[in-house]
Amino acid sequence: MAGRSEPGPTALRIMLGAHLRRLRERAAVSRSDAGWAIRASESKISRLELGRVGFKERDVLDLLSLYGVMEAAERDRLLQLARDANHRGWWHQYGDVTPDWFDAYLGLEAAAELIRTYEIQFVPGLLQTAEYTRAVARLTPGDRSDAEVEQVVALRTSRQKVFERQPALKLWAVIEESVLRRPIGGVTVLREQLEALLAAIKRPNITLQIIPTGDSGHAATGGAFSVLRFPEPDPPDVVYLEHLTSALYLDKRDDVDAYTRILDILAVSGPPPQQAEHQLTEILAQLPRDP
Repeated sequence: MAGRSEPGPTALRIMLGAHLRRLRERAAVSRSDAGWAIRASESKISRLELGRVGFKERDVLDLLSLYGVMEAAERDRLLQLARDANHRGWWHQYGDVTPDWFDAYLGLEAAAELIRTYEIQFVPGLLQTAEYTRAVARLTPGDRSDAEVEQVVALRTSRQKVFERQPALKLWAVIEESVLRRPIGGVTVLREQLEALLAAIKRPNITLQIIPTGDSGHAATGGAFSVLRFPEPDPPDVVYLEHLTSALYLDKRDDVDAYTRILDILAVSGPPPQQAEHQLTEILAQLPRDP
């Protein structure tokens, strides 16, 4: 259902982890000593502080005591945050058709206020029609059953509800023109997808820039990626890079700045968003008719 933007469990884990890190540093406690306090290793503390694992209530209470947090209301607040962070996201029901490493992205996407993305192969998932998604799902290595394909479509449709919530997700997509000419699923599917993009860019929260095929080159030579920004300082901006069998999540300031600069360069050097409607209309007019 559409509603207000609420942090999902992934974002909550990152928020709680970052807060515990600040408390540890303020108390001048090393990761090694913190690990000892909860009968774990230094690397476990690192994973907790990065929000990459779930939280045991006992561990949170022990860490709060170690860090000198004794106020009952604050302990209760952080303990409740830990409970909420351990809940499974709504996307867990689609676990049969999504790899484990994609779960983190779904959680971050649900919590983001702005996603800037660059695409070279497919229309961004949040802008895909059902038929286009079906065609993409059937391209995945390994034969998917019809039921699995429909699960992929249902997941994609559920993800698109971020545009219906209040406040709605802001999406700024930069797409290579070749993506919009690639007849995935056939010309009819592509035509419907282009028409859907024409409708989407009329929304104030969706911006599209199309890099012409004849462009002489630009800074984004490393492939598709996305930068996600959140309404609160924690979690920090994250760069998402997807590979065939895994994904990278970069949150170091230098990495995020480097990818953000690339998006800024593309935004300035490419055709402005105001031209997207003309570009889409032109591509549509050039499409052949299905036999």
